[in-house]
Amino acid sequence: MQRLNDLLAAYEANDPAVRSKAEVLLTNQGVHAILFHRLAHKCYNKKWFLLAQIISKFARFLTGVEIHPGAQIGKRLFIDHGMGTVIGETAVVGNDVTIFHGATLGGTGKQKGKRHPNVEDGVLVSANSSVLGNITIGEGSKIGANAVVLEDVPPHVTVVGLPAKIVRYHDETTESK
Repeated sequence: MQRLNDLLAAYEANDPAVRSKAEVLLTNQGVHAILFHRLAHKCYNKKWFLLAQIISKFARFLTGVEIHPGAQIGKRLFIDHGMGTVIGETAVVGNDVTIFHGATLGGTGKQKGKRHPNVEDGVLVSANSSVLGNITIGEGSKIGANAVVLEDVPPHVTVVGLPAKIVRYHDETTESK
């Protein structure tokens, strides 16, 4: 219950349009996607792969957000607007991460094993950006809108472009979101 309260509080804090935790719980597709993912992930971990996929696809149908049941999601993930967001099977998403609509944490081909990104704590992934492959996005970094990230990103930087390049370094006192 505490984890749900923390999630709802994160949405309340990050979305200026939200008026209450009840509103978030009842109407926010990002929260719904995360709650369905938690159930699908439990099934996936018990090797109930078909049931996990059914839950995941049902959640995608309802929310427009696709999170593979195998993805590891940290606490207080904030998915803003959500539609078209994709998080792949071997992705690892840290705590207090923000992901905007249309963003993809995906693979680059048909290779087996770890093939999706690691996104560390406090990262912001902007709208329609693609973070592809077994790479790491460092803590507190920001991915600009429409960026295509194909290489590791160090902590506390902003990257933009295709392919993404560093355009700003943040010091320890810079706010990460």
